[in-house]
Amino acid sequence: MAAATERIVVQVTAAQKKAIAGTAKRLGLNVSELMRQSAQGFTPSEDEQEILALVERVNASTKEANNALDDALSFVAESNKRIAEMTGGKS
Repeated sequence: MAAATERIVVQVTAAQKKAIAGTAKRLGLNVSELMRQSAQGFTPSEDEQEILALVERVNASTKEANNALDDALSFVAESNKRIAEMTGGKS
């Protein structure tokens, strides 16, 4: 295994730190190794995966809607400019 050279800071409450340290001791690991193994072994539940997929779709839809609104606003601005030119700037 390659030597660990990067650091990730995780803030926890005092109670969480005590529980994590206790779990690490019970398993014969240091806290860093417990956290590494726990993070690498985490697999989201099916519900979490579905929620993440929905969030991705919402983000994509939001981007498409924003682009459509930008296009519409640009079209209206150009139309207003043409109307102003035709009417000599009078509304």
